[in-house]
Amino acid sequence: MSKLNLSMATDLYQLTMVYGYYKSGIAHRKAVFDLFFRRLPWNNGYAIAAGLEQAIEYLNELRYTKEDRDYLRSLGLFPDDFLDYLGRLRFTGDVDAVPEGTPIFPNEPIMRITAPIAEAQLIETSLTSIINHQTLIATKAARVVSAAEDTEVMEFGLRRAQGLFAGLYGSRAAYIGGCRATSNVLAGQLYGIPVKGTQAHAWIMSFPDELTAFRAYAEAYPDACLLLVDTYDTIRSGLPNAITVAKELEAKGRKFVGIRIDSGDLAYLSKVARKMLDEAGLEHAIIVGSGDLDENIIRDLRVQGAKIDSWGVGTKLITGDDNPSLGGVYKLVAIEENGKMIPKIKVSDNAEKTTNPGIKDVVRFYSRETGKALADLIILADEELPPHGPLTIYDPVDTWKRKTLRNYEMERLLVPIFRNGEQVYQCPSVHEVQAYAAGQLERFWPEYKRLINPEKYIVDLSDKLWHLKHDMIRELRASYMDNNHH
Repeated sequence: MSKLNLSMATDLYQLTMVYGYYKSGIAHRKAVFDLFFRRLPWNNGYAIAAGLEQAIEYLNELRYTKEDRDYLRSLGLFPDDFLDYLGRLRFTGDVDAVPEGTPIFPNEPIMRITAPIAEAQLIETSLTSIINHQTLIATKAARVVSAAEDTEVMEFGLRRAQGLFAGLYGSRAAYIGGCRATSNVLAGQLYGIPVKGTQAHAWIMSFPDELTAFRAYAEAYPDACLLLVDTYDTIRSGLPNAITVAKELEAKGRKFVGIRIDSGDLAYLSKVARKMLDEAGLEHAIIVGSGDLDENIIRDLRVQGAKIDSWGVGTKLITGDDNPSLGGVYKLVAIEENGKMIPKIKVSDNAEKTTNPGIKDVVRFYSRETGKALADLIILADEELPPHGPLTIYDPVDTWKRKTLRNYEMERLLVPIFRNGEQVYQCPSVHEVQAYAAGQLERFWPEYKRLINPEKYIVDLSDKLWHLKHDMIRELRASYMDNNHH
């Protein structure tokens, strides 16, 4: 699959602003933007960063072809000199980002872009789309995998995804979140994700009867025979016929893989199936459950003692079903004036929409005793913190909530991705990202990972950043009062 040039995948107002910067003579002025989200989806305890590899591909391919410029000319909005400028434009800035698979929290920069403002503005739409989507699906997958505990989850969502690209990148993100396999063959080809799948009900219905259909499948796949048993009657027909074919296979020295149940009461049916398979000497045969599953249903089925070894999860995973968007935003936090980077802030009556100004980093603190995460601190990038403590942090809103950290290790979460338009980061394989994500989640206490009412993980602002933010708010309000007074 050749790399896609997605430069035109942008909102028109990005281009109209960039033309405005160009016409005003400030297109080259350096600016810093943060990409972050404000609220955790599903009231989850964390999100899993994903999509960085596709964001890197997008920035590397950024260019406006003659066809692109001809189309933009047809809109009647842009003069030829600006379109020529677009034709020469490439990404020349710096990017720092959180590695894929890292647990992240509201208001923490996932990406920090430092570039001429025209370039930084142009890339907003595509970057937020890429990061929002994959982070959402990776987080949903992590919830499903958490509910499944020690059993396997497979992502089966391509047919229900909001388009083929959402299906493709959703498969990748779901694998990062902990799924073991996908039904999506293209995701398998491009990313090396294990692919799994057997037959649908149509296969069974294409033959004169169920037993004939099962035998035909066993003949085609004697070493990978997993049979769908709920087409007609799971207990009276599907299971007995599957056991018959399994015994025929094993008499030929083959090993029967197992069955899949796609409908009905999966707790009851799987318990009956396990008993019947075991009594037939097929203790090794696995039971796969599927059919409109999500983390809540899987958790309940496990509580009810369902004997399911592997879960096929489709629609509700690939679409983020009950929370279908992450809501990540991209905000200007600093701009160059007279050779200096000046912090910028967006102020809102809605406190959560007031941004954190300046060039920032995120520091994660781990206990030296347990290795577990203690808290995150959003700091100004040039700040130095005591290497081992003590350090008192406090809630940015309820400042009376304080905690003193001692005997810790620190990790800065943002790592260099681009410098002066050149990629300096080597993307790990999706398998390495999946392993990294699992390892990172192990460093958080189970209380933060509960599916319902998780403990809230501490994310505070450094003293220096808190004072900068509140001084800027005060100054802005004072200037408005003066202007209104006059």
